[in-house]
Amino acid sequence: MKIENCCAASRGKRGDNTANVNESILAPKGASQLRHGEELINLPGGKFLMGTDEKIGYPNDGEGPLRTVFVKPFAIDRYSVTNNQFQEFIDETGYVTEAERFGWSFVFHLLVSEKVKKRVVNSVKETPWWFVVEGAYWKQPEGPDSSIVDRMDHPVIHVSWNDAHAYCQWSGKRLPTEAEWEYAARGGLISKRFPWGDDLLLNGGHQCNIWQGEFPITNTAEDGYISTAPVHTYSPNGFGLYNVSGNVWEWCGDWFTNKHPKAKEMINPNGPDKGVAKIMKGGSYLCHQSYCNRYRVAARTSNTPDSSTGNIGFRCAADIQS
Repeated sequence: MKIENCCAASRGKRGDNTANVNESILAPKGASQLRHGEELINLPGGKFLMGTDEKIGYPNDGEGPLRTVFVKPFAIDRYSVTNNQFQEFIDETGYVTEAERFGWSFVFHLLVSEKVKKRVVNSVKETPWWFVVEGAYWKQPEGPDSSIVDRMDHPVIHVSWNDAHAYCQWSGKRLPTEAEWEYAARGGLISKRFPWGDDLLLNGGHQCNIWQGEFPITNTAEDGYISTAPVHTYSPNGFGLYNVSGNVWEWCGDWFTNKHPKAKEMINPNGPDKGVAKIMKGGSYLCHQSYCNRYRVAARTSNTPDSSTGNIGFRCAADIQS
């Protein structure tokens, strides 16, 4: 299966179809007691309509068919994991992210300083706006001359699926399944494009952090942000979740497939048993209708578990004890 990403670059497939899950970094030091449980929202679960058959969607991504899905009760973070929370994880465990292990990560070209840009020698051939920046990682999002000092309430970025999974283990949580993520992101609305309805603007106001202007050249930042926004920006959806459209892509636990079982109703689906890429949902600050309108709730994409970019983050979920 070819891995194609509209606005999140990939380190690419390496080895067999499960090799990218790095077993050596899945269990950092530290007890798996529940941390930041106050961020969790308990959801009742139940049946909902998942995916879409709308022409605005991407059939090759596996957005359709529209299907009935049942999810059991679960809890999910109201916000994406922040730099502040990830710093706590790092301080307590000494964990080293994959971007640090590789020595580089992908950064969008307009966010790189002129000083760092002079040292960039590689970019992604198919999407040249993604620079390979040495020294870029979660604490230096745009390279060695950048910092998160004034972005502690922003979503952590440059985290691979493996990194996100490790954080979840430490926090006593887990990554949501795609079905859980979409159920939560819809906020109780039925088959709407966005968490707030079918229109991108609500009463003339922006509801999410995406690209305005001419991609990938000019971002007019009409929504207030060029890059990431604080996790509490804009209004929450009907379930109380923030920024499930735009801002950063969010990892899910499932392996990616664009084929879905032909069942009258799917019960607690969690994807195939193996694969080459993990699902991401929600879109990011780089999504634009002219190139990638995957900030819709039904939209989906994927990336290899070792990939990290300046627009990928995550939020956690948890089982509800009966």
